[in-house]
Amino acid sequence: MAERRPIHPVSVSLHEGTIAALKARTGKRGMSAYVEALIQRQLERDRLRELIEDAEAEHGPVDQAAVEAKRAVLRGDTASPADAA
Repeated sequence: MAERRPIHPVSVSLHEGTIAALKARTGKRGMSAYVEALIQRQLERDRLRELIEDAEAEHGPVDQAAVEAKRAVLRGDTASPADAA
């Protein structure tokens, strides 16, 4: 069961087009939940970026070739990069 936390109203300034797109997607009553989810997702991404930066500071930059090889495995690609030539 999700923890219920207090909710506090805040005021933010948004462009008219952003507000219109948000209302079209959520309706008037769903805007707060949608914005809350967006902010939570961005905070998660920020924390992940910080973890990556800390790991790179300690262990050096990520090997992009190794990342691509792992992506290929996840996609189910069986051919190795050498076979593509």
